[in-house]
Amino acid sequence: MKKVILYTDGACSVNPGVGGWGAVLMFNGFEKRISGAEPDTTNNRMELTAVIEGLKSLKEPCEVQVYSDSAYVVNAFRNGWIYSWEESKFKKSDNKAVLNSDLWRQLLSLTRQHKVEFIKVKGHADNVYNNLCDKLATEAVKNFKSGL
Repeated sequence: MKKVILYTDGACSVNPGVGGWGAVLMFNGFEKRISGAEPDTTNNRMELTAVIEGLKSLKEPCEVQVYSDSAYVVNAFRNGWIYSWEESKFKKSDNKAVLNSDLWRQLLSLTRQHKVEFIKVKGHADNVYNNLCDKLATEAVKNFKSGL
């Protein structure tokens, strides 16, 4: 199974508002950068979208290390929250819907196609690839706002 490293980040100019996501995939010495933006979203939705789009860009099942500065994303898998949400049909203990359940469902499905490990990195620190993903996400927001 091919081993891929995936760095991701999401950004939102105003929460909610125009948001962007960025991802860098690395495999066998190659690097692929992807990004995008949405008009009316949140930072958490962009964090999720970055991981989803990164995993969707893989052409075959891979072993993937996902590096993210989002505790929201990383902890959902590392602490098993996602599986509890799935069992409860994405309802919380107060019977309210889990926020962003549409994206959580997509991400859960993608993690079942690959062997995925989630790793938390410190945001806005000295991690070159996390900073690059942040730049991709914020540039996607700027480009979206300027109509590029």
